[in-house]
Amino acid sequence: MPEGNRNGSFKGKVAFITGAANGIGRAAALAFAREGASIVIADVAEQGNQETARLVEEAGGRALAVRCDVSRADDIKAALEKALETFGHLDFAFNNAGIEQPVKPAADLTLQEWDRIIEIDLRGVFLCMQQEIPLLLKQGGGAIVNTSSGAGVKGFKGQAAYCAAKFGIVGLTKAAALDYAQANIRVNAVCPGIIETPMMDRFSGGTPEGRERVIAQEPVGRMGKPEEVAAAVVWLCSDGAAFTTGHAMVVDGGQTA
Repeated sequence: MPEGNRNGSFKGKVAFITGAANGIGRAAALAFAREGASIVIADVAEQGNQETARLVEEAGGRALAVRCDVSRADDIKAALEKALETFGHLDFAFNNAGIEQPVKPAADLTLQEWDRIIEIDLRGVFLCMQQEIPLLLKQGGGAIVNTSSGAGVKGFKGQAAYCAAKFGIVGLTKAAALDYAQANIRVNAVCPGIIETPMMDRFSGGTPEGRERVIAQEPVGRMGKPEEVAAAVVWLCSDGAAFTTGHAMVVDGGQTA
């Protein structure tokens, strides 16, 4: 993976990151900050938001923490309005917020479980893009990265709703990339594999046995690090990726290969 923009060449840029209270979102906030960008940290977990903001500022970056439920259009609009009030414009958006589903066969999913996954993981990405794209058009361009998953390129047993949402993100990303290709807005997706995050702890049960079970799916023999996904996101937003749009970049240690 190319290093992307280094030496602070995102200076003066503003990145809006959902799901930034922990895991991949927090790692991305820190990675963008190291490149000189100002960061809008948007998540429902206010304590985690504040901790991410503290870490960004500790690293010498500028941060704005805002509570944002991506299933609510008004929350997203308010968060972006605060971003504009604070930083004046928007350059990058990393639509990363998402939740996992219980492991169960498709027909055993309740309608409530199905709706919640689709509402947050897929509809939430659309709602964010719906608000972000007009701001990027006004700015004269920018880059969006959406978090899909290895489950967005390959089916997994017991994950029907999650796969439906994550496959949907890839389709949404590709279509939007074509819609705005001539407007200097690039739209890509990142598809993480098994990454060491709080979500993966919940999914594996947090036990040594559970961890071994999921690690066994990874050809490289380990979980990925949030920072490894963040590096891909930063590159997709960088000038090094200027000819890259409509792409679903898999970062999964070979899991789906």
